Amino acid sequence: MKNTEPAVCMSVLMLVLLAACGQAPQNSSLEPATPAASAAKSDLDFAKFDKLVDGKQNRLHMIKNANGMEVYVTNFGARIVAILVPDNKGVFQDVVLGFDNIDDYLKNRSDFGATIGRYGNRIAKGKFQLDGAQYQLPLNNGPNSLHGGFTGFQFQMFDIRQVDGQTLECSLRSPDNDNGYPGNLDVKLTYKVLENNALELSYEAVTDKPTVLNLTNHSYFNLSGDPGTTTMEHTLYLAADEFTPTDAGLIPTGEIAAVNGTPMDFIAPTVVGERIDSDYGPLKAAGGYDHNWIFRKGVTPETVAGTLACPSSGIVMDVYTSEPAVQFYTANFLDGSQIGKKGIAYRKRSGLCLETQHYPDSPNHANFPSTVLRPGEKFQSRTVYAFGVR
Repeated sequence: MKNTEPAVCMSVLMLVLLAACGQAPQNSSLEPATPAASAAKSDLDFAKFDKLVDGKQNRLHMIKNANGMEVYVTNFGARIVAILVPDNKGVFQDVVLGFDNIDDYLKNRSDFGATIGRYGNRIAKGKFQLDGAQYQLPLNNGPNSLHGGFTGFQFQMFDIRQVDGQTLECSLRSPDNDNGYPGNLDVKLTYKVLENNALELSYEAVTDKPTVLNLTNHSYFNLSGDPGTTTMEHTLYLAADEFTPTDAGLIPTGEIAAVNGTPMDFIAPTVVGERIDSDYGPLKAAGGYDHNWIFRKGVTPETVAGTLACPSSGIVMDVYTSEPAVQFYTANFLDGSQIGKKGIAYRKRSGLCLETQHYPDSPNHANFPSTVLRPGEKFQSRTVYAFGVR
């Protein structure tokens, strides 16, 4: 893949700075930091994440900055469990959906907060050709393959090293033929809490055989801090003039369509629920938003690719990325059967995802940007979720 990670000089939304609260955790191994846990703003219990999973030790890890922003990550799927940021009253809110123990992550086949790979999104009929060879992937989404297969990265155990109080390094070896994908793939994901209340996700990967790769994060955001409510009152801006229409199975047709004059237009900040139930083919097929928007050519890792805002909390999230597109998904398939943190049932549209990515089904569309990674190349990708208030 031709992604590169340029030096980044971000300009993000200014925050109302709060008084520093506590010190960053000092652990530098896989052990959770007990002092950090006791000073944490979240009421997550570290002990409820201590468990052997597939022969590896699962734990809960916390990183934070001097402003008091906290991010929690667990080994299973290198998942973001919680993100705590201040609202416009200075009260810290958890703005992502998830569970408060490892057992619920294991028994629910969810993607809450997960690292997605090897290939985020769908591949038609689970098939692709590369250098004359055809590969068959698991069909785990009707007739198609979704998010890497039945045992994609979201269901695998990452090794996590706490580099410092603000940084976690997550690594995974995906063996040759993992869910049908060729090549031994070594992946490193670094989570870093920046001082401007931003969370930086940096991905790297190398392979020993030609393969395809599309890594992303599948956090469900609800900036109100109350996932008992929906995100339909949030507003969204996307620096995207085009999207990729899909068929009934949510596979791209290959067409690149303009958003202008359609309910897919978020060039101006728009209330998410305003047009979601419009009599418009792509929305009806997906039961809401679940599509791939293509960023304008002028969008760089230093410019805002999208902005999500919640009127009730005042929390705003700017998205910066080196990826060419984003999958905007409004949790159309949540149905209240999954009970999340604080015993809250996650209902339809109680969260939304902004999954920075390459296009779905790219290996089967020559007109889409390539997702091929070859030996000797290094995949690099960077996404930043920057939080502020207004």
